[in-house]
Amino acid sequence: MGTVLIILLGVVIGAIAAAVVTFFALTSSATSKVRKADNEARRMLDEAEANRRELVLEAKDEALQARDELEREHQQRRKEADRLERRLQQKEEQVDRRIESLDRREKKVQVSEREIEDRLRELDEMAEARRAELERVAQLTLDEARTQVLQQAEYEMREIMNRQVREMEQQTKLEANQRAQRILATTIQRVSSDYVAESTVSVVPLPTDDMKGRIIGREGRNIRSLEQATGVDLIVDDTPEAVTLSSFDPVRREIARRALAKLIQDGRIHPARIEEVVSKTRQEVEQIIREEGEKVAYEANVQGLHPDLIKLLGRLKYRTSYGQNVLQHSLEVSQIAGALSAELGADFNVCKTAALLHDIGKAVDHEVEGPHVLIGADIARRLGRSAKIVHAIAAHHGEEEPQTVEAFIVATADSISGARPGARREMVETYIKRLEALEGVANSFGGVEKAYAIQAGREVRILVQPDKVDDLAATRLARDIVRKIQETLEYPGQIKVTVIRETRVVDYAR
Repeated sequence: MGTVLIILLGVVIGAIAAAVVTFFALTSSATSKVRKADNEARRMLDEAEANRRELVLEAKDEALQARDELEREHQQRRKEADRLERRLQQKEEQVDRRIESLDRREKKVQVSEREIEDRLRELDEMAEARRAELERVAQLTLDEARTQVLQQAEYEMREIMNRQVREMEQQTKLEANQRAQRILATTIQRVSSDYVAESTVSVVPLPTDDMKGRIIGREGRNIRSLEQATGVDLIVDDTPEAVTLSSFDPVRREIARRALAKLIQDGRIHPARIEEVVSKTRQEVEQIIREEGEKVAYEANVQGLHPDLIKLLGRLKYRTSYGQNVLQHSLEVSQIAGALSAELGADFNVCKTAALLHDIGKAVDHEVEGPHVLIGADIARRLGRSAKIVHAIAAHHGEEEPQTVEAFIVATADSISGARPGARREMVETYIKRLEALEGVANSFGGVEKAYAIQAGREVRILVQPDKVDDLAATRLARDIVRKIQETLEYPGQIKVTVIRETRVVDYAR
């Protein structure tokens, strides 16, 4: 409102100033103009006063309205403050009531804690008295009783674990055996071969015993010439109508046999003729060896072999192992390995080739030092075979640890071929020694009462002392015996270990 008055006063003063200026300006003019200006000034003053009054009234109205609004706002804020104050008082009252309730609860809890502490002391005293009474009755301390309980629990847990282990082993073995039997049965049914038992000597039949003298010749020159030309020992003894050829080299023995048969048929036996016939026979045998190598490679469906490998394969025709022809054995192993690789999804070509060449070292093992496995692996490496094939050859008898599926397949196929009934012959002494060694391994463990090797050494049954070996220990004993057999003995196929634990109680009614 003061601002409005100042404005009005400014306007009025301005108007007066303007009037005065006009007046003074008009005074220099005519008097009429002065009067006219004076009238105009009065009129303007009247208008200004009227405007001032209107403005003052408007300012008063605005001031009254502003005061009313302020009063209403003040009343509202006062009401809100009163409402908040009432809520705060209510909150304080609730807090006071809760504090009182908590105080009462705290007192109850303190009383309960004291009662619980008293009860716990009583229980501790009762437990101590009971423990002392149990120790007195059982004559055992707490540690001793705990030890016995733990031992009993451990024994029961071991029994449970033992049963579970046996069940899992039986289930796993059953599934594995079923799958292995299906694969092996399918493979063996698809592959079969005949065996011709051969030995390290050859017998040449004679038409008459008079031929022995002609073979020996004057002062033994014929027999010496034949031995020098062939490199074999010619044995002429009391055997009727027969002479024996003996040599560590089967190829030499075959050359000598064929040459001697030709000489006997021809009838002309003298040093020059012997050398001629032996030379021609050697060429024939070399040709036979190449043809046999190519034939076996074709039958085994193995392509791209080096000519030297073909020749070495053919030499295996005259090599035997435990009475088993090595060339036929190699062919069968290749066929079995191919069938197994097809069943198991392994590399077919690697298995077939490695199995066919796995005994290639036997063709020259009488000329080169070392086991035939390493000799064969070295030959295969030098003649361009792949690393997988070389490894499978080197690992089929355990000289190297098998690292590939193909190596396991070749070793398995070799075992199948060698372990087939009638495939190989063993001397009685070797057979008995193997059974004794098998029983000796079983008897070397504590708690074993008797051990019997049965089924031609393919199973060993162990009778244990039941008071020294429980069921869990019998399971561990079977595993330990299997592990020791695998580490110390060499055997074809697999050996079944059966541990028998039996408790018998005998009494008599009189």
